[in-house]
Amino acid sequence: MKNKSFSNRGMFLENIINESNTYYNGIEKCLIFKKPTPVKVLNVTYPNNNSHLIDKAVYSSISTLDYNGIYREKYIEFDAKECHSKTSFPLSNIKNHQLLHIKSVIKQKGIVFLIIYMNNEFYLLKGNDIIEYINNSDKKSIGFEYIKEKGYKIKESYLPRLKYLDTVDEAYFKETV
Repeated sequence: MKNKSFSNRGMFLENIINESNTYYNGIEKCLIFKKPTPVKVLNVTYPNNNSHLIDKAVYSSISTLDYNGIYREKYIEFDAKECHSKTSFPLSNIKNHQLLHIKSVIKQKGIVFLIIYMNNEFYLLKGNDIIEYINNSDKKSIGFEYIKEKGYKIKESYLPRLKYLDTVDEAYFKETV
């Protein structure tokens, strides 16, 4: 039996979002960046005078959501999630500390959501809708029908690759671009 690695799971979506952010930041539509994962370096070697090599590192603390920044004078934070199931999004893909963080951003009146790639489509699911679903359901996953009903489909284009800020406008500012 082959060992299944999840180390690059989500990289397809993250790459598309990173490309979109490069475009959006470049035209000064927003200021949004991917947050680095906090690590603690345990061992460094110096193969020559001009370089160093990190031999060993560990995660120093839990991370919150993948992206944060400012859009339309509002704090914005979101996470990218890929789902290979055709019927539901497993809630196990959202860690407890992430749910607590989503609640904190909502409490501070920030914009918080997930971008979910599922069934070859991109959806924005607002933090409020995620919390409401969890509070009112004992299911271990969010059905695709709920995502289609409550979520907002994100359009693709050439530039930016993923027009998620248009979808943020629709979901949070009740307007379309």
